[in-house]
Amino acid sequence: MPTQTLRIPTPDGQADAFAAFPERGERHPGVLMYADAFGIRPVVREMADELAGHGYYVLVPNFFYRHGQSPVIDLPEHIEEEARSALIAQLMPLIQAHTTERVLSDADAYLRFLTTRPEVGAGPVAVTGYCIGGLLATHTAAAHPGQVAALAAFHAPVGAAGPDALGKITAQAHFGHAESDLTPHVLGELNRALDAAKLDYTSEVYPGTVHGFTMSDTDAFDPAGLRRHWDRLLPLLDRTLRQG
Repeated sequence: MPTQTLRIPTPDGQADAFAAFPERGERHPGVLMYADAFGIRPVVREMADELAGHGYYVLVPNFFYRHGQSPVIDLPEHIEEEARSALIAQLMPLIQAHTTERVLSDADAYLRFLTTRPEVGAGPVAVTGYCIGGLLATHTAAAHPGQVAALAAFHAPVGAAGPDALGKITAQAHFGHAESDLTPHVLGELNRALDAAKLDYTSEVYPGTVHGFTMSDTDAFDPAGLRRHWDRLLPLLDRTLRQG
């Protein structure tokens, strides 16, 4: 797949970004993909490339751009469970500084950039994300209900978006949860909130998974979980972006 390194203008500067898209010359549906907290790195590029191979223009911004280019901290080639806590501790100040106000301002800029790319066709777009990126995707869908037709979030704290945000979402949604991330009680509370918001959604626990199961460069990786992720994501995008 062709790829590009890009810079997205925002009110606070320029966000470095990565894009992957099909080789064919026609325009393609746009997908805004938010990485996990560890940011843009080879595994995320591979996932964007995989998605682009199914006929989508995939834009992956560095949402921590205010603190430097991605990755904003030094990462090992493989993130072992023993190292995860120390790495997250380095990222936590950045996560805490990434307020909802910043999330929404950036989302405006990312979608404006995505939808004006010459490779992207007219029509609705999708947003997807992993870990904190899933929460950012949820906020983005809530802030752009007329533009975002599909929302997918994996091992993500989507409930943190709150009932007001959930109530604004008109996109079809899928939430794929790590088994280690939430109890049946918490899952029930989340699903009741989604029902109250009248979302068209699926919400399921991926059996035997732990937080971060989609990322093959971590000890959390679960091949079956990643396959299920694609089995849920690709049909969602097809029916919302291609079939209307």
